[in-house]
Amino acid sequence: MITLDYRDKRPIYEQVTEKLSHLIVCGALDENTKLPSVRQLALSLSVNPNTIQRAYSELESKGYIYTVVGRGNFVSEKKSWADTLDSALESAIQSLVQTALASGYSKESLLQSISQIYEKMIKEANND
Repeated sequence: MITLDYRDKRPIYEQVTEKLSHLIVCGALDENTKLPSVRQLALSLSVNPNTIQRAYSELESKGYIYTVVGRGNFVSEKKSWADTLDSALESAIQSLVQTALASGYSKESLLQSISQIYEKMIKEANND
């Protein structure tokens, strides 16, 4: 389900959060799918259960998952997390455009760079 990169400088909980949210967004985890328990996932990844609990809490605060007391954690419906994702994407784009403007990039240059990077990433994703 998830593999961690121990050479990554980001905390483990951030990696777990990112990978689970990616699985949810790309549709690999369907709505209302039960996630592994905190202990199960911690054992399979060889990490502290508190790390997984923190990742699950982060995912829940962003609307990707919900908790049913006594039953576990489940994938939320798309409408619960789509707005959060749209907002984060808009914020990232705004920051990118501000940086490009401050650096003297033209709109055409910026769009061309984005298009090239997008195509490269699509090719890489299809080769995996």
